[in-house]
Amino acid sequence: MTNSTETTTNASSDGQRTLRVATRGSKLAQTQAGHMRDALIDAGYPAELTIVTTAGDLSQAPVERIGVGVFTTAIRQSVFDGEADVAVHSFKDLPTAAEPRTHLVIPAREDRREALIARDGMTLAELPEGAKVGTSAPRRISQLKALRPDLDIRPLRGNIDSRMGRVTSGELDAVVLAFAGLTRVGLGANATQVFDPAEFMPAPAQGALAVECRAEDEYAREAVDKLVSVDDTTCATAERTVLAVLEAGCTAPVAATATIDGGQITLRGGVFALDGYAQLVEEAVGTDPVELGHVVAQKLFDGGAARFL
Repeated sequence: MTNSTETTTNASSDGQRTLRVATRGSKLAQTQAGHMRDALIDAGYPAELTIVTTAGDLSQAPVERIGVGVFTTAIRQSVFDGEADVAVHSFKDLPTAAEPRTHLVIPAREDRREALIARDGMTLAELPEGAKVGTSAPRRISQLKALRPDLDIRPLRGNIDSRMGRVTSGELDAVVLAFAGLTRVGLGANATQVFDPAEFMPAPAQGALAVECRAEDEYAREAVDKLVSVDDTTCATAERTVLAVLEAGCTAPVAATATIDGGQITLRGGVFALDGYAQLVEEAVGTDPVELGHVVAQKLFDGGAARFL
């Protein structure tokens, strides 16, 4: 089910086609899709937002229980059904299997790091013993437990404001959120600690958006291709390949982070036991992101990753 936030004529005043950009209705989703809409307009392609309600918006159950792709299926379907022309997703939420019906690009990436929002400005190390920390992501739970086995980890769903509100209200001592989401909605200053990716590894492609259109829609393809960031595409591809080869979904305790310098890609991947008492982290350097993702994933398999998945 969709409804546009603006009057949809699908044509601009000069007769040029207006691209309808599908997004979830949350503040974060609309903000990041709004950036893509504005980038399309700046590139010379009229665009407007179309809001899509997803199954994930209708349930407060943990994402791992609802299923992989819960936030993206309805958005993609709106494009397939012709109700929208372009879809904007958080890339880390997309299933790893390629969707042949779409043309997908990765624009400039936001900060990939994880952030802590804690009461009284505390860092993770400063939280009292047994502090209540909110997150439902197995990858975050396992790494928190590894760093602080004493923590009382509580389930957490909802938008950024409601998650932060559980700290403000005193219900929780802290929550862990993607720093990219905070910065996109202008709340980055609320983070009391931003973790080094070497200390607290992010999800594969965290901070990256995926913008896609129907594969046969030449006009939309031409438009979204203006948004591509080559280096961010390379890094996100390497990270997502680790996830795909491990055959793990977006809610699995798998992390990956890649950097690129002079054409050389450095890729680190990790898998974690949910109780925090074991983890495997492997690294490789190369020039082909897909090949590198396979190398790191194989190293993880060789180290016994299967027992964590």
